[in-house]
Amino acid sequence: MSDRLSGALQAFAFSGQSNADWIERTRSAVWHPCTQMQHLEQAPPLPIARGEGAWLIDTDGRRYLDAISSWWVNLFGHANPRINAAIVDQLGRIEHVMLAGCTHAPVIELSERLARLSGLSHAFYASDGASATEIALKMSFHFWRNRGRPQKTGFVSLQNGYHGETLGALSVTDVALFKDVYAPLLRQSHQVISPDWRLAEANESAADYAERAVAQMEIFLVEYADTTAAVIVEPLVQGAAGMAMYHSIYLTRLRELCDRYEVHLIADEIAVGFGRTGSLFACEQAEVRPDFLCLSKGITGGYLPLSCVLTRDDIYAAFYADSTARGFLHSHSYTGNPLACRAALAVLDIFDADDVLARNRVKAANFNQLLAPIAAHPRVSQMRNIGMIWAFEVNDAAPGFSLRFHQQALAKGVFLRPIGNTVYFMPPYIIEAAEMALMADVVLELLEMQGN
Repeated sequence: MSDRLSGALQAFAFSGQSNADWIERTRSAVWHPCTQMQHLEQAPPLPIARGEGAWLIDTDGRRYLDAISSWWVNLFGHANPRINAAIVDQLGRIEHVMLAGCTHAPVIELSERLARLSGLSHAFYASDGASATEIALKMSFHFWRNRGRPQKTGFVSLQNGYHGETLGALSVTDVALFKDVYAPLLRQSHQVISPDWRLAEANESAADYAERAVAQMEIFLVEYADTTAAVIVEPLVQGAAGMAMYHSIYLTRLRELCDRYEVHLIADEIAVGFGRTGSLFACEQAEVRPDFLCLSKGITGGYLPLSCVLTRDDIYAAFYADSTARGFLHSHSYTGNPLACRAALAVLDIFDADDVLARNRVKAANFNQLLAPIAAHPRVSQMRNIGMIWAFEVNDAAPGFSLRFHQQALAKGVFLRPIGNTVYFMPPYIIEAAEMALMADVVLELLEMQGN
């Protein structure tokens, strides 16, 4: 990074104002996401000035371990020098050009690499996860229309699933807090039981429960396959459901059902892609290739907004025609942004150069040992882990637990955001042993506190 650019960024970040100044200004001017703004009076947001590795640093210089990767996006730490260098290099070439009628090296190279990694041949880009969901839903519907089966307009998803908050994505989401108020605006979809192993009977294994859950999906498809375009699922982990985890056999059987009943399988790996579950893509653990693969969050290492939908040759071919109306007429102004694509290419380079997945397996094993006292704590149940995601329930959580636990952890230098009574960890992959120990120690200490 040039000295002039570095100096300008530091001047922007440190303007001499205190945390209190920034908090007052954000209350006056910013509408924060997923937030009841009145609550900021009692629980003000952190005014972050900069980041270093796994740490966030506020405008007063206090440090917080980013235990949830800034909403699950940051893979290789804040201010990562290799991703920084790629973006700065791209700034000197082209910052953005429209992808309708133009192309550029970063988007071509990223598409080629993702195709090799996923086995899906064509990539369509947007800027966020919900937009990726919208694209996959529209593509599936339009595919069937182009193939002469316009009656296939329906979608089925899992109970407690989350796929975004734009209207199409919210239609296949099943989280009442986000969905209920907008119900009059939404298209009806169907939900079937989740394979979340927490719902299994006392003597039922995760695999057996997954088989029982997928049998319910087949019951639905037997009746409605002729009018169903696609099934959409979050592979292996339903994030907004409290890191609900399930056995990979569900995906294996679901792929078989989708083939048998001629329904598309949309894999929403927006949260779980890029190594979160221990493999680059979660579907790999079931040896399953979806018809559509939705990616975002970690794709740029938490640097820039980017999402991608990957799909098969035959789906792409169904849109390839003389008629413009048969094409996929969907667009975003910043589709395939070169800066974001360069960040994503740098992320893939780091995976290759650092053997990230193998290193993560070692870190996960070590963290599981550190979490043993928490798993054994009398207030804790259903401790679970897959890849670089951990979660557990606090059984006797009092009303207001999630906010209170969040604030107590902040006071001890750890940034956590429980989902209801579920405490989870999803740290950056560059986290060190001492930082993992800090997370475990702080959470154990908080569990011993009364009144939370």
